[in-house]
Amino acid sequence: MRKEIIWTDRAPAPPATFSQAVKAGGLVFVAGQGPFDPLTGKVVGETVQEQIRQSLRNVSAILEAAGTSLENAVSATVIFAEESDFAGINEEGIKWFPYDPPARQVSHLPVRPQGMRVSVALIASA
Repeated sequence: MRKEIIWTDRAPAPPATFSQAVKAGGLVFVAGQGPFDPLTGKVVGETVQEQIRQSLRNVSAILEAAGTSLENAVSATVIFAEESDFAGINEEGIKWFPYDPPARQVSHLPVRPQGMRVSVALIASA
């Protein structure tokens, strides 16, 4: 199976140890995206809603670079820092996936690099 590395400057640059996304087998696998501004590298927003919105903007930009979109999302993994953020994740998520949402896994991890409250990884059809 052939794989293609996906890159866009419209999303934050990843560390050298992984790619923004990989396209293979008719799917696009987007690495976890935090709420970072692609130009400044700083966290966008203080609420989980603001942060998940920026994370999904980053995911969307990567999917567009791969020739697909959030409409083709089949699976999403959301990692969040505070249990109290779960309702906010759902509140913002319905705005991005109002119809035919992807399968979703949510995990609570007490990790907060640079004030980050949430990270979103996603798989979409190519």
